[in-house]
Amino acid sequence: MTEDPTAAAGEQGSQWYDTEAGPLVRPYAMTGGRTKPGPTGVRFDLIALVTLDPGAPGSPAADGTGLGPEHRTLVDLCHAETQSVAELAAGSDLPVGVVRVLLGDLLELGRVRVSRPVPPAQLPDERILREVIAGLRAL
Repeated sequence: MTEDPTAAAGEQGSQWYDTEAGPLVRPYAMTGGRTKPGPTGVRFDLIALVTLDPGAPGSPAADGTGLGPEHRTLVDLCHAETQSVAELAAGSDLPVGVVRVLLGDLLELGRVRVSRPVPPAQLPDERILREVIAGLRAL
């Protein structure tokens, strides 16, 4: 008895399709095969805050055209309020690596602004803060 080749192919392909979730789209398909955000090598920390810059003059994507659906999802999530990279990944249901690459695109287009967290080395020393508190209490 010979085996039907289309049935075997359907069984092999079934691992890439979930009837409840729909077809699986690989992350590299969303980023064009890129794994790093932009040519500048910008690194987005999970707690970096992303703010939409709607008035970016001269931006080729100021009206949203030319953006992929994933880019538009991130822009829509930023419309309401400033979001961290982690919040954007959760809200868009995309892997953090994909979100970082897409944010790099939006940053290059001038659609978003990113404020990076302050490095711990630049934060004031706890001893100094305690002395300030003690000084304020003494007043």
